[in-house]
Amino acid sequence: MATKRHKPEETVLLAPTVIGELRDADRSHRLGHRLALRYQHIDLPQLRDDLFRLALLLGHSLILYPARKPTSGRTTFQGAGHLFADDTPVKMLAPGSKKTKTARIWTYVRDELPWSGQSPPCVWYQFTVDRKGAHPVSHLSGYKGWVHADGYSGFNGLFGDDNAREMACMAHVRRKFVDVFASQGSAIAEEAIRRIADLYAVEKEARGKPPDERVALRQAKSKPIFDDLEEWLHAQLPRISGKSPLAQAIRYALGRLPKARPYLDNGALSLDNHSAERAMKPVAIGWKNWMFAESEGGGKAMAIAFTLTETAKLNGLDPQAWLNWMLGRIADHKINRLNELLPWSYAAQAA
Repeated sequence: MATKRHKPEETVLLAPTVIGELRDADRSHRLGHRLALRYQHIDLPQLRDDLFRLALLLGHSLILYPARKPTSGRTTFQGAGHLFADDTPVKMLAPGSKKTKTARIWTYVRDELPWSGQSPPCVWYQFTVDRKGAHPVSHLSGYKGWVHADGYSGFNGLFGDDNAREMACMAHVRRKFVDVFASQGSAIAEEAIRRIADLYAVEKEARGKPPDERVALRQAKSKPIFDDLEEWLHAQLPRISGKSPLAQAIRYALGRLPKARPYLDNGALSLDNHSAERAMKPVAIGWKNWMFAESEGGGKAMAIAFTLTETAKLNGLDPQAWLNWMLGRIADHKINRLNELLPWSYAAQAA
């Protein structure tokens, strides 16, 4: 029997299943074989394409454009004064060959839980074929709040006068010294790790407190530790070989500490970029199983699927349950009220 074009309602019914499979790090063509046994009358390649388009539509409509201007992006994030940003490499099949090239997944996270903020958490993934700095600049065009980021120079275009402001990641500083201590057993590296641990001990105490209390605590306890660490690192550098891995770690730290200092005066800032790094874990698990994206379009569809499922999980939801609820309503929902279908709206109704 010849395959038939599937009905729109079948797309809606199957979309949560497919997106759920993507979330669980499976490949869409494997899913297609399983669906073929159950839906033999459906043109599976066409269904897969339509589902990817649906995932893109949902991501752009519900996660990125929840306000009243559906053609204007990033409105979810414009209200967030503090974001976390990161990127990770993924493999993509190069067009016209059987070889792969290195592409990129970017993530931008709003997470106000550490300071008991009122905005619900949200994560946005973007796929690009390379790591050019033009991508994060485009993704966050017009954003003027704080961005937690590592020292990758590609993020530098975000920062400057009348642009976003940078908050460095202390965890990246610490990792440099951990690597040196693991390979050389350096006493200086060990002492740097201990001093940074003292800063994190204060953060453990500050977690969940409102911003003003966090600032007061940091000024009383963290600032003296931070100041001493910076002064101590300056004193160590002339005593060691300038070409050593330890010297490289110290220079990296001294370059990043001034950009980490703002957290002492702003209770909504975090000491590290862990919120963005945590958001990358499901991507890393997925790409270990997928091995590579089959196309740029497939990579972008995967990014949207992750946007949907991971935002749902950040809001304490079962992604499948939210997708079923949302898809059952979206067809008849007014476009200027799509924010009513976002994960946090569903969470409020389900509470």
